[in-house]
Amino acid sequence: MNIIKQIYLFYFEGFKNMTIGKTLWKIVVLKLLVILVFLKFFIHDKTFKSEYLSTEAKSDFVSANLIKGKSND
Repeated sequence: MNIIKQIYLFYFEGFKNMTIGKTLWKIVVLKLLVILVFLKFFIHDKTFKSEYLSTEAKSDFVSANLIKGKSND
């Protein structure tokens, strides 16, 4: 348990004494958030529910992919 406390204090003291590093870390975190939000809304927007609104379309999609999967084997 003492080693965990030493590791925590090492990083805590290091980040506490930073000046430019704090600003750089804030920029890195902000950049990651912007990238993840962009990917979420513009790249990974398609879901099964949004693409196929009716149950017939969903069942057609599933059955077509099941048949396609069987023919590849």
